[in-house]
Amino acid sequence: KTGTVGQPILASNTGQASVFYGIICDGIHVHPNAIKIAYKSNPAGIILVTDAMGAMGLPDGQYRLGNMSVDVGFKNELEGNPRAAVIKDTTTLAGSIVTLIECVRNFRKFTQCSIAEALEAASLHPAQMLGIQRTKGTLDFGADADIIFLTDDLHVKKVLVRGELATSETVGFISSQ
Repeated sequence: KTGTVGQPILASNTGQASVFYGIICDGIHVHPNAIKIAYKSNPAGIILVTDAMGAMGLPDGQYRLGNMSVDVGFKNELEGNPRAAVIKDTTTLAGSIVTLIECVRNFRKFTQCSIAEALEAASLHPAQMLGIQRTKGTLDFGADADIIFLTDDLHVKKVLVRGELATSETVGFISSQ
């Protein structure tokens, strides 16, 4: 069963009180219809998040999460037969395996919002909540030049971090191995 909409967060970093709320937009944690209702209620407050575990991006199989065994794959016992991570031999979600860009694509699909609105939910809105919107979540002059280049169907082509092409050498990715 899917969960409820994320916990509202009251933020007043800009001098105006705004309500922000996080949603794991994988269609498992929160039902697509609940996501659409939340978006229609407060589109400027939605923040797309993922509680992705280490198995994100890896093939179906068994993985460890702390001291638990987790099965990743398509789950017939869950509504819609989604690809999910569950505690071994249960239907209990162990976390998500959705990437943030998948959340963006799902959000657009579930709400029929514009591409700009979907991207703002993963970039500008979190920056506004944290009060760092002058340097993050924007392409304005003087911002950090963190830029994602996407295909027309919202798949990542390349990433710049502070204006520099992101690679394992330039960003210092930490391997989970």
